[in-house]
Amino acid sequence: MNNNIKAILLTMSASFFAVLMEALIRAAQYDSNVFTIGFLRFFFGLLIIFPYLVKNKFTTYKTKNIKFYIVRGLFNIPVMILGFGALVYIPFEQFKAMNFLSPIIVVLLSFLIFREKIFKYRILALIIGFFGTLLIIRPGYVEFNIGTIMVLISLLFWSFIIILSKYVSKDDSPITMVSYQYTLMTFFALPLAIYFWDMPSITSILYVFIGAISGTILHLSLGLAYKYADLSVTQPIWFSGLLFGSAIGYFYFSETPDVFTWLGGAVVFSSVLIITYNERSKKEEKNKNIMNSLD
Repeated sequence: MNNNIKAILLTMSASFFAVLMEALIRAAQYDSNVFTIGFLRFFFGLLIIFPYLVKNKFTTYKTKNIKFYIVRGLFNIPVMILGFGALVYIPFEQFKAMNFLSPIIVVLLSFLIFREKIFKYRILALIIGFFGTLLIIRPGYVEFNIGTIMVLISLLFWSFIIILSKYVSKDDSPITMVSYQYTLMTFFALPLAIYFWDMPSITSILYVFIGAISGTILHLSLGLAYKYADLSVTQPIWFSGLLFGSAIGYFYFSETPDVFTWLGGAVVFSSVLIITYNERSKKEEKNKNIMNSLD
């Protein structure tokens, strides 16, 4: 299995756990607020990895990218407030559909900042995925309410966070990236949580704890994926979250998707198949060339 295929599988896993985390965070906010739930999500995440930090005598924090982590943490605050907050204002399915605009932004930024190569089939996968997203949100159909605006602003910050994560992944391990994110976000979110504290129920606390586990798996998977492949390889895979989001929205939130959503989902998933097939073909061709050179 080559590195690009590994990155694709890791990103697919991250996509699923991202949807699961968002669904749990949305459910937890029914009897609390985004500041309280957002803080608890990162605090629980820090508790989950704390035994590992102690075992390794906190050497996980060794890095030369501390400035980038601080900037990433500061960018994460509006993502947390606006992204988590928007979950209670718009349908879950619509939330996931709008989030798929982020890969388009990220791939373009990766080209401008990192000068990554964007092969034709990757561009095709992005175009197909974006077209599928348009089938779901349909310009003129989605109402630009407060939730919609919150999502769009959070996407801009999130896209830069992905770029920063890709940059530090060259030097640091995924657990180092997660450790700094959870530590900084816990301290950055604490003052807001204290000021706006709204005690959640035991059920909501349980939701947030499971969401923190899901989020930890999400970020570790992403950290590994960034090490294995370019952003232009991994980002189209995020479109698969539409299928996961539609299923959770239907079975848990009783949000019935219409025919355009399912049609768009099929189109979006086809972009995943295109990029996976081409990466596998590239591996087979490379192996074939190696074998020929040995003959």
